[in-house]
Amino acid sequence: MNKPLPLATPTSEPFWEGLRAGEVRLQRCNACDRWIFYPRSNCPGCLSRDLAWSTVSGLGQLHAFTISRTPTAVFFTDEVPQKLAVIELDEGVRLTTTLVGVEESAIEIGMRVEPVFEPTDGGEGVLLRYRPTA
Repeated sequence: MNKPLPLATPTSEPFWEGLRAGEVRLQRCNACDRWIFYPRSNCPGCLSRDLAWSTVSGLGQLHAFTISRTPTAVFFTDEVPQKLAVIELDEGVRLTTTLVGVEESAIEIGMRVEPVFEPTDGGEGVLLRYRPTA
């Protein structure tokens, strides 16, 4: 089943472009050096508009998770149970995602994770998922 993708905006397009290239890209404020996620026009720390995109490793740790035994949307029926997660990247930002390649019993808060770039069924986009590091 085709998975929905958020609509890219001029502000968020570099993030989605990075995923299509197999990269995690984050904004960084040139005024205060803060890493930023989700993509924005202004730094949430100092309100500067002087932001730049950087490719990062995407590595991080599991901050929180829950197991959903009912699909969060009809598009995810084939993924039940869903392993929904909040990942804290090494740069300090947090993002929501889905864990893949791990049994429920092996999921632990604080475990190290790495990005998985999953093409959508239609091939027009890429979803960012996470799995435990080897």
